[in-house]
Amino acid sequence: MSQLLLKSATIVDTGSKHHLKKRDVLIENGIIRKIAASIKNDTAKVVSLKNLHISKGWFDSSVSFGEPGYEERETVSNGLRTAAFSGFCHVAVNPNTNPVTDTKAGVQFLKAKAEGSPVNLYPVGSLTVKSGGKDLAELYDMHNEGAVAFGDYKQPVKNANLLKIALQYCQNFNGLVQSMPLDQSVARNGVMNEEVNSTRLGLKGIPALAEELQITRDLYLLQYTGGKLHIPTISTKEAVSLIRDAKKKGLDVSCSVAVSNLVLTDDALEGFDTSYKLLPPLRNEIDRKALIKGLKDGTIDGVTSDHDPIDIEHKKTEFDHAMFGSIGLESCFGALNAQIGMEASINALVSLTGRFGIETAAIEENALASLTLFDSDTVYEFSKENILSTSHNAAFLGSELKGKAYGIYSNKKLVLNK
Repeated sequence: MSQLLLKSATIVDTGSKHHLKKRDVLIENGIIRKIAASIKNDTAKVVSLKNLHISKGWFDSSVSFGEPGYEERETVSNGLRTAAFSGFCHVAVNPNTNPVTDTKAGVQFLKAKAEGSPVNLYPVGSLTVKSGGKDLAELYDMHNEGAVAFGDYKQPVKNANLLKIALQYCQNFNGLVQSMPLDQSVARNGVMNEEVNSTRLGLKGIPALAEELQITRDLYLLQYTGGKLHIPTISTKEAVSLIRDAKKKGLDVSCSVAVSNLVLTDDALEGFDTSYKLLPPLRNEIDRKALIKGLKDGTIDGVTSDHDPIDIEHKKTEFDHAMFGSIGLESCFGALNAQIGMEASINALVSLTGRFGIETAAIEENALASLTLFDSDTVYEFSKENILSTSHNAAFLGSELKGKAYGIYSNKKLVLNK
């Protein structure tokens, strides 16, 4: 019988009667058997770590791993390893691969690659064939194989009628539709937030209007069709207001925000560092504060690292030509915790599981153990030594972070950082 004893762990779980209490936790064969102030067990493997905290396993709703097609950026194997060491028990993997994940075979490929991993991989299927925005992909077949949502990564659904049909069709199997909040006819070739800084730096801007027009249209369609809509990575104050109003009307809409948009602003682009070339772009301080407020009041449903590894050839080049994106799994908790505090951070990293159909259990006796182990207080500078991803395009490189994952216990496996 496999036994694991977590000693003096502070439990962070608002759904548990042990919330914020320091407890010993005994796990047998993946099940929490006992939670008490002190447990003695001579046969269990003991984990005793400085300032140990545990929570329900963290979930990242937007990660990209590259494989198949872009293995030089990240393989599924190394991506899952990075997720585990970064504290994530669950990851939703985007379809931006080559070929695009737009068939049941593509979903099966990802699931097979993750077999035996302590991290649960949930494929996000492309909403349209080859993410081309013209014809719906085989959504029902992908759903049956385990796809948890459908969207064309970083691509809006330009054709309003196509999104209407997708929202209607997915109701047949309670499917979740994603639509990137970006009107490309307005954003055009912008590379950063359109405002004072873009003018001063001489870079083409992406107006907040591009996000807000797309959200407005998509919410009108949702109001007409019904169904479930998830809007990934919002970035503006007005976007928060639009979604807040939609929720008050009873629309079944959820949204996420990238940790970079909660912590950084477009002031970071002063040195033309392409690590800060992100989509959505970093906005201004007013937007950043509105996003934090929206997260705290529940308008924003969760936080994502928006982990997007890019190889050096496509990132370390002229700003206009560099690809958008940053890795983020390794720095996500430390950056978020430093900004909004431990309890709010943990809630933001577990709150989207239900929306994506992922079942989780409170940290109680006889519950399935799917846990993140972490230290909430360690302050450190995020350096290249902290990067586990194959690619090193890190927006938080050199930043002071607070808190670090020790690892996870998931699928009856313990993974700890050395």
